Amino acid sequence: MNKEPVKVKEVEAIQRVSGFKEVVLGYTEKEALAEASRCLQCKNPVCSSGCPVGIDIKAFIGQIINKDYEGAYSTIRQKSNFPSICGRVCPAEYQCRKACILTKKGSPFASQSAINIHFLERFIGDWGSKNSTKISANRQPLIANRKVAVVGSGPAGLCAAGELARGGLKVVIFEGLHKPGGVLRYGIPPFRLPRDILDFEIGQLRELGVEMVTNFIIGKTLSLQELFKEGFEAVFLGLGAGIPSFLGIPGENLCNIYSANEFLTRVNLMSAYKFPEFHTPVTVGKKMVVIGGGNTAMDAARVAIRLQKMNDIPGDTTIFYRRTEIEMPARRLEIEHAKEEGIKIKVLTQPLSFSGSKAGCVEKIKSLECRLGEPDSSGRRRPIPIEGSEFVNDCDAAIVAVGLGANKILTSVTPELKTDKYGDVTVDSETMETSIKGVFAGGDIVGGEGTVIEAMGMAKKAAKSIIESLSKKGK
Repeated sequence: MNKEPVKVKEVEAIQRVSGFKEVVLGYTEKEALAEASRCLQCKNPVCSSGCPVGIDIKAFIGQIINKDYEGAYSTIRQKSNFPSICGRVCPAEYQCRKACILTKKGSPFASQSAINIHFLERFIGDWGSKNSTKISANRQPLIANRKVAVVGSGPAGLCAAGELARGGLKVVIFEGLHKPGGVLRYGIPPFRLPRDILDFEIGQLRELGVEMVTNFIIGKTLSLQELFKEGFEAVFLGLGAGIPSFLGIPGENLCNIYSANEFLTRVNLMSAYKFPEFHTPVTVGKKMVVIGGGNTAMDAARVAIRLQKMNDIPGDTTIFYRRTEIEMPARRLEIEHAKEEGIKIKVLTQPLSFSGSKAGCVEKIKSLECRLGEPDSSGRRRPIPIEGSEFVNDCDAAIVAVGLGANKILTSVTPELKTDKYGDVTVDSETMETSIKGVFAGGDIVGGEGTVIEAMGMAKKAAKSIIESLSKKGK
């Protein structure tokens, strides 16, 4: 066994910040084989326990070792609908890689020696797309007159649609935006998830017969009740968590202060980075500040510094975070990439207020230094502000990335759809059915902000319940 992991190739930082091309280049066949050969093929593999959809990791890595790439692709797709996507964006260091036997117990994330499961999954997913491996052959015979609506085309909605279509149901996805993909398209930058990869996976669903209706908002265009009247016998809600949280501090309404949701949507979905070729403006400052420590904050900061470089704007982008780097929930890979690209990270910093010009544009941010106290409900040490430690930084553009809440467009007009105190839809944990019979839900609208693979896990469970329910009904 090779003791050292095979390092994946990446575009040099000085080159990648000048555009939006993919940063991580993935494994070649030779590299994938070398990395797969490091796997111990444990008698009782625990790595799969770290995968929210339960991919048989030992099996597909064994198939790579034997150069059975089609078999490996088939093994992964039995559990994961989007291997090329998950292999790029899943936080493997907190999931499958952390569970790898080569990671020491008690570690907060995977050790360097853990098998690069995600890169191997990506290799197989990309192999499948390049070799035109189709998933349509797995489809069950069409169940006559059984039609299901899927609301939202993010990871939960796309996964549910695929499972339902392969189960023999007619599926229609209703998406509020003008392109399908949800957070995969508007939230994740192309340098992490190239659009051709996303479009290929969506195209696979269309080949299964999934219909996609865009610019259509359930709760506004049609209600749930009207969907049922249209002949849909079940509905899956994959609405996501699209409502940004804010800091609630003075000056937050000044111009050039964005939520990360708006900032990333302007750039990723509406191509603001190609302005004026695309008519979507976005402010690019000399002193840009991103507040938060999650993946969204990293994405926003890495987009911001690219916009500065592409527009020849001298300056810098700085992340403000209340805790230390070790407590950041962002992927370790994204944190390292951010630092390599020249992004500054200012830890133990809590913003207090913004101040601006007479024209109403932000100019300064006032903050406090913090220290860490005892762990809070998140399991991380609580940031405690230090009195008298105020300081001020220049800031001509700010991006607030401190979390997202439930999208309430549908729930606000559907009182019979029960929600919890956070506005998330409540479901039966076994079936994923909501308080309305025939309506199921999964993804961030149920569990709050989560990962792509966690959303897929809930969607698969809901789809199974829907298929079982309608199959019985059809008898």
